[in-house]
Amino acid sequence: METEGEYCAVHEAIQVLQEKWTMHIVRALLDGSLGFNELGRTVGGCNPATLKARLDRLEELGLLRRTVHSYMPPRTSYELAPAGVALQQVIDAIDAWGREHLPPEAVRPRAPAEAEAASR
Repeated sequence: METEGEYCAVHEAIQVLQEKWTMHIVRALLDGSLGFNELGRTVGGCNPATLKARLDRLEELGLLRRTVHSYMPPRTSYELAPAGVALQQVIDAIDAWGREHLPPEAVRPRAPAEAEAASR
């Protein structure tokens, strides 16, 4: 293990991913592009200012792309960049760990679409 003060990829990745709502946002976008309001509803419970801050940070880090569509009114959509899509493996590992080590009452059953995706 590296000593304190040296660059550690694990430490830096945890600093990014531990921010509240970040992994929920990534997980929601793994299913495809979403608009801001759709994303807010999908994530659930995240206030708009926090959602915007997390989306801006994820865009800055190259984990997602923001597209402004020139409709009236303008619409913004968000989709994962390849670095964000790569987090699918991390989310799958967390899911597997939770299902194995957390009490059954703490883990909700998978929705049919989730179960199908997990079997791929």
